Amino acid sequence: MSGSSIFGLAPIPDELWTALWLTVRLAAVSTALLLALTLPLAGWINRSRSRIGPMIEALASLPMVLPPTVIGFYLLIAFGNHSPLGRAWSDLFGHALAFSFPGLVVGSVLYSLPYALQPIQAGLRDLDAALIEAAVALGARPQQTFWRVMVPAARSGILAGAALSFAHTIGEFGVVLMLGGNIPGATRVASIALYDEAQKLNYAVAHTYALVLLAISFVMLLLIASLRRRSQGPARPQLR
Repeated sequence: MSGSSIFGLAPIPDELWTALWLTVRLAAVSTALLLALTLPLAGWINRSRSRIGPMIEALASLPMVLPPTVIGFYLLIAFGNHSPLGRAWSDLFGHALAFSFPGLVVGSVLYSLPYALQPIQAGLRDLDAALIEAAVALGARPQQTFWRVMVPAARSGILAGAALSFAHTIGEFGVVLMLGGNIPGATRVASIALYDEAQKLNYAVAHTYALVLLAISFVMLLLIASLRRRSQGPARPQLR
């Protein structure tokens, strides 16, 4: 796609399209894993009366307040060849977990965890208690009640969590730079590629590339908002 241009701006080189595709792939994989992880986690935290419940919730929310470089630094140490996890991964797959796409996926899942978890928690918490009581009265087991009743009814919160985690991954910079570096075709994501172009003072390409990222993010959020409105159904008229 070299030589193509958008809105009459500078053409985007092939290596930047590669970075864009890598970013979308990273966001899609991370969001799918986050949904698989946060759905049962949110359900457990909401109903747990254990003392470790608040601790788990606080740990999951840490990425919202910690600088991305702090998270990236500790993940880099954890994934390095001197750590048990890094050595085990290297022995199993023949390459290091740090500075690889799988490493970026793990880092993105941890970094975006609260952005998926909190909307899903809210969606499950706001469900009508009568709906859950009816399922229990009909003989549904706790797992059946959760997956067949609560999850479908909380689809608005789940969609919001998916949207936020996807958008958050698209815009990642600090964690992916610390953990993945800047390897073209492997770990060079969109935010890093855009930063490189700005550092080169190649503002025409950087501007065009930024517009592409802006358009992707806006269209994705618009789609999710439309799905949420559809799932909520038509607004009920209010009686005066």
